[in-house]
Amino acid sequence: MCGIIGINGDENAIDNLLEGLRRLEYRGYDSAGISCWYNDTIVRQRSAGKLTNLEQTLQKDPLPKSHIGIAHTRWATHGIANENNAHPHHGKYVALVHNGIIENYITLKENFAPHYDFKSDTDTEIIVAMLDGYLEQGITPEDAFFMTIAHLQGAYALVVLFKQEPDHLYAVRQSSPLVIGHGDDAMYVGSDALALSHLTNKVTYLEDGDSAIITPQSAKIYQDNQEVTRAMRFSQFKHDASGKGNYRHFMKKEIHEQPIIIADLIKEYVNETHQITLPHNIDWQSYDRLTMSACGSAYLAGVTGKYWFEQLARINVDIDMASEWRYRQPPLIEKQIALFISQSGETMDTLEALHYARDNDQYIMSLVNVKDSSIARASDWVFYTQAGAEIGVASTKAFTAQLMVLLLLAIDAAFKKQTIDKTDITALFNAIHSLPGKINTALMSEDMMMKAATIIAKSKDVLFLGRGLCYPIAQEGALKLKEISYIHAEAYAAGEMKHGPIALIDENMPVVLLAPPDALYEKNISNLMESTARGARAIVISTAEKLLELEHMDNVVATIAIPQCHPLLEPILYTIAVQMLAYHTAVRKGTDIDQPRNLAKSVTVE
Repeated sequence: MCGIIGINGDENAIDNLLEGLRRLEYRGYDSAGISCWYNDTIVRQRSAGKLTNLEQTLQKDPLPKSHIGIAHTRWATHGIANENNAHPHHGKYVALVHNGIIENYITLKENFAPHYDFKSDTDTEIIVAMLDGYLEQGITPEDAFFMTIAHLQGAYALVVLFKQEPDHLYAVRQSSPLVIGHGDDAMYVGSDALALSHLTNKVTYLEDGDSAIITPQSAKIYQDNQEVTRAMRFSQFKHDASGKGNYRHFMKKEIHEQPIIIADLIKEYVNETHQITLPHNIDWQSYDRLTMSACGSAYLAGVTGKYWFEQLARINVDIDMASEWRYRQPPLIEKQIALFISQSGETMDTLEALHYARDNDQYIMSLVNVKDSSIARASDWVFYTQAGAEIGVASTKAFTAQLMVLLLLAIDAAFKKQTIDKTDITALFNAIHSLPGKINTALMSEDMMMKAATIIAKSKDVLFLGRGLCYPIAQEGALKLKEISYIHAEAYAAGEMKHGPIALIDENMPVVLLAPPDALYEKNISNLMESTARGARAIVISTAEKLLELEHMDNVVATIAIPQCHPLLEPILYTIAVQMLAYHTAVRKGTDIDQPRNLAKSVTVE
């Protein structure tokens, strides 16, 4: 969601702020703006829509050269997406940018600014009004800042520039990520390290409740009005991390990065003697229950992991969407493991679910992609998916990396609980080592995926079907299609078709069936025949050998060949097919693939 970048002490502040905003585009946004100090005042430019609109505005009416400034990409919460609601927001004496939500903004308006002339429909502007009010009373900027944030309730990150202090930025983090960057002659602040990766790789992550006063030389950090020390770390992101290379879209680039990422994970977590080498030694024999929670694609990775843990390690797994789980207040057995999955490590619903688990005496395990993220720092055991920067809003490589790590964790648990014999584990490891090559082979079926996408692109509704381990992958396929092509899609366990969804099927309904040649294959084909008998146009994903058997079946209008593999690896391979199917459908429809409407990469509000 919304992105922040601030710069203090850089003579090229405007250019570097704009580059920072480009690196924040992946988070999702609908307007953007920049403010800077110049000649005893603060000036700004804002535009609704994509960053190109702001760039065009700056070409026509450039901001003056400045050493200090703040910038923002906004994802609308309070107030529609237009220029008036875009950040930065200005008052008489201040400019500020804000991520998150001020939950008590109505009460604050009534108490602190009943006669203030508000220019926007946002919750943010009340902070401007309060700061201006304090400054009008002769209160110093520092005191005005701390007095104002003491009244704020909600989840937010805030960076403030005062007109009378052109060498200071003030920042605060409360349940919304914020990171300080250390340069040689300048200091920076941003929503994440990627926003600052063109400027520095030396960063300090603020903790919840931290505030900071940032000068060109340093940052003083406070917690509960006391100065504190936070460690400086080296960011994992490289200067060129946000490049597309030779690909048209980030999403396609990231799909094609998956063989390398999976190979790297195998090399990291499996040694030459076929032993799991995890960064933490989990005594799985001490645990008979695992609780998982996540959101979106990460949740579906967790559902797949449930199958693996239960089948391989015979561990009972409960999984729920994080946005529901903590409000359901489930009873938890003390001293068991709660596992949280998040690409960004900053997902608000997942982080709050983690806090619920911590309060209920659980050991916290997490799967995250971003080092030193909030979820990682709050965990007892962290397993990094090592997918690198994922810029496309719709998760691809991060999802398959989550699957890979979950599978390896389940194998580790099975080995330690002795629920898998030596012959089976040897066969499984041999198959795992062949997986990157099979992903490459799957990507070579792109022509088949494009043909199927041509059919889907003409449809208003699509049904995805799968069984067993491929059921959550069918759900992921439907989610991907919705996210980037804006086509309504639903996924069902194939056996549930006759319990209601079959009423939807007619000659206008494409049905995408994931049918690997496993123990459930014949049942899948029976469900397929139930659909085609009612006019459905079927698209079948299976091995080339099995697809030959379907050549003459009525209403099978397209097929996608996937290499045969070990049954436990099918979710990863079949994910490649549904990702590419969604991608080529979106290409056909001409949608904004990397930044689909209304979506944000890192969801840091409830």
